[in-house]
Amino acid sequence: MTPIEEPLMPVVIVGGLHTDARRAAVERLLREVPGSVALHHDLSAGPTGTVRRGVRDATGETAWGETPLVNDCACCALREDLVPELERLAGSGLTRLAIVELWDSVEPRAMAEVVAAHGHDVFRLANVLTAVDPALVLPCLTNGDDLAEAGLAAAATDRRTVADTFARQLEYAPVLAVTDSPDAGLDDLALLRQLHPTATHVRVESGRLGGAALAGFDVGAAAAAQHPACARLPHDCDEQGVSTLVWQRRRPFHAGRLFEALEDLCCAAARSRGRFWLADRPDSLLAWDAAGGALCVENAGPWMAALPDAAWELMPAERRTAAALDWHPEHGDRCQHLVFTSPDLDRTGLLSLLDSCLLTDDELASGPAALPRPTGFDHLLDAA
Repeated sequence: MTPIEEPLMPVVIVGGLHTDARRAAVERLLREVPGSVALHHDLSAGPTGTVRRGVRDATGETAWGETPLVNDCACCALREDLVPELERLAGSGLTRLAIVELWDSVEPRAMAEVVAAHGHDVFRLANVLTAVDPALVLPCLTNGDDLAEAGLAAAATDRRTVADTFARQLEYAPVLAVTDSPDAGLDDLALLRQLHPTATHVRVESGRLGGAALAGFDVGAAAAAQHPACARLPHDCDEQGVSTLVWQRRRPFHAGRLFEALEDLCCAAARSRGRFWLADRPDSLLAWDAAGGALCVENAGPWMAALPDAAWELMPAERRTAAALDWHPEHGDRCQHLVFTSPDLDRTGLLSLLDSCLLTDDELASGPAALPRPTGFDHLLDAA
């Protein structure tokens, strides 16, 4: 007889800076899914040289242990310890769902890719959830403090901020586990919807979290959705005093004027992101990522229009599809596509400022050689 293959143990990752909301979501999953086990690595003791690992079920903690830091990095220790622990849980044959509860500032993408890459024939990544208290979304997005200042750094070299960490946690997960917060208003819920409109929002208290946790997850698609060339950016919206402005143009930026406007632009909204095009760097697709009043700009590789035809087949299918859908007969996929989301957004002022940074008709006619060099972007991009 051919042996019956045992199903792989499903693994769901639950993350988020909102500690109480995250713990509530995990406790709900433990109650909803019989035989589920939660695994949590507490990185708060990292400065002492160890990470504490706890295992619990619906009745409480069943085991704990410690693992040393790896390269003075608590997050690295988590990655090294996570897979063996999941293999142990799967090997017992008793765990129906393994819940990986991430520590506060750990971002889900890295852990999701670790689980997906190492599951093999033992376990599978079932989904990724970020737990959210709606009343804390705006305070987190506007918090420009370094994680180290908040006691949440995962390593001595961790230079992330509260705002940008929370933004990535929120935007990566396809499911948001939302708590019923008495302090949350309709504007908070509107902000949450606009920041991640494609996410499935599930109330922690609804009794439907278990089904969402097992819905399935595609690591490749999730990574593509975060790439600035094909990110699923929010649409234009205005509700409950919260606005999302989508700004798209087919004309390059004047690097000097844009650089002078950066401070005003990155402080104009609680969150902004997208891709942009500088006249003096016509081949470079540039990424825009701002939260908490701080802006990160990066070179995300070439525009597809800058590549020879033979190189197209070497690019991911998502890149080719996104470029084809956004193709212009003259500029190809080169474009400005920036999205700003915030309460009390000054849409008129923002539109005017952005448009003032584009090349004028005369500058377009003169060509790139007539533009001043160097610009502030040379330091930002070439030093990276």
